Amino acid sequence: MRGTLTIFRRELGGYFGTPVAYVFLIIFLVLSGYLTWVMGGFYERGQADLRAFFAVHPLLYLALIPALSMRLWAEERRSGTIECLLTLPISMGGAVLGKFLAAWAFIGVALLLTTTNWISVAYLGNPDHGVIFAGYVGSFLMAGAYLAIGSLVSAFTKNQVIAFVISLIVCLLFFLAGQPGVIDVARTFLPESMVEWVRSMSLSTHFSAISRGVLDFRDIVFFLSFIGLFLFANAVVVDHTKAR
Repeated sequence: MRGTLTIFRRELGGYFGTPVAYVFLIIFLVLSGYLTWVMGGFYERGQADLRAFFAVHPLLYLALIPALSMRLWAEERRSGTIECLLTLPISMGGAVLGKFLAAWAFIGVALLLTTTNWISVAYLGNPDHGVIFAGYVGSFLMAGAYLAIGSLVSAFTKNQVIAFVISLIVCLLFFLAGQPGVIDVARTFLPESMVEWVRSMSLSTHFSAISRGVLDFRDIVFFLSFIGLFLFANAVVVDHTKAR
């Protein structure tokens, strides 16, 4: 655990030691604010809620999280520092977990900075605070799922651009899996049991349920299991790299 915390502090400090963190934060805050208050038609709808705010998060994460995760392992492999990291007295799982938690915590900071939207909505009306809180929980969990995918993909290559593109594609596939159009197409050549399995693996399906204010234990378990599975695969890939 001590080694994991060491990696966590090193990685989190590294984010704020470069302009990348501040560029990410600025882009995320500006885009989420613009898409919520302007494109989302907040004043035209006349409802004090953050539905438009959370509706854009899956799309924002599709672009921004692969850009954040692409350097997690690809940069370590490109610069050769992965050999030094893997010689530290820390388990492979601890190293993977430490890097992931640092990136996830950084995204959590970005989400915390958006609570000014919550304050603004509370000032302008009488929103359902339980629904907004559930939306933040769902957004954080979905960000972790995207990040786990990106971390695994990053472990396969030294090229950050390749890691970004593949992560974006994989995240997009897991996002689209639950969309009505995709489900309708799947029904044309898959049995209903397989269609339901595809729907159940969709990140958007579970996020939508939580963002409506329903903190279903099954949705939370899905996200945590999804993250755990990809981090386990991440550790296996990095360990294979070490063996070579």
